[in-house]
Amino acid sequence: MRALLLSLALLAPFASAIANDDVIDTHVHLWNGEASLAEYRAKLKAAGLSVERFGAMWFGGPNQARAGNPADISARNDALIALGKKHPDMIPIATVHPYDGDAALAEVTRVASRGVKLLKIHPHTQGFDAADPRVLTLVKHAGASGLVVLLDNASIVPADNEKLFNLALAAPKTKFIFAHMGGMGFRFWNILALARTAEGLFAENIFFDISGVTLFADSPVKDEYVWTIRNVGVDQVLIASDYPQMSLAKTLEAFDKLDLTEEERAKIRSGNAKRLLGL
Repeated sequence: MRALLLSLALLAPFASAIANDDVIDTHVHLWNGEASLAEYRAKLKAAGLSVERFGAMWFGGPNQARAGNPADISARNDALIALGKKHPDMIPIATVHPYDGDAALAEVTRVASRGVKLLKIHPHTQGFDAADPRVLTLVKHAGASGLVVLLDNASIVPADNEKLFNLALAAPKTKFIFAHMGGMGFRFWNILALARTAEGLFAENIFFDISGVTLFADSPVKDEYVWTIRNVGVDQVLIASDYPQMSLAKTLEAFDKLDLTEEERAKIRSGNAKRLLGL
């Protein structure tokens, strides 16, 4: 018996490492390129974590992708793509500004030809209206180019949920990830359970990342949050940290407090991202 217990004790860290590896963090900001990447890895190591893959973007925080300078956006996208080639576990997430019109569409085509799978745009930090027709033109083109469109959905701009819902309905051939699943307005997304009952309305093209789950893990609405995850569809939900604003360690700690089955956890931690991105 003592030998068995000793063997189990020796195997425990190995089993934990295997579990930790089975994570794809789909929302990481590398504001300072390789230096930010080194910091991200160092914080994972300090927390005893590792990731299978992670999706990284260059803009946000001090770096903004504003309209009117598409050449600068292209150069920064190229730097991110080059960084991704050096680090095979990194999934580059390019960006454009919808108001750059044809230049934005051309950049989407270009980054897609270089193997990019994800495009991030952010109504709040980039200063555009998700209901603007130029946004619809862009996301349709992105979808036709094989890109998944990641959009901020923290409910920090007016009618955020409603505009994104209508955008997804108007571009049924484009797959979307809505980051933060509505933030404190997450209840709105239970509407998808009803949308599925309307024949021909909803194309099942909306996915969510749950960066910001740290807000709900010890909250009075934790059960409602889990209920929403199941109503939008466990198969449509991805784990994400939004580093450096939130760490993956804190994100996973909060995620583990949600009343989900092991099968549901596995899908959210990595299975759904693999399926969506063809990894």
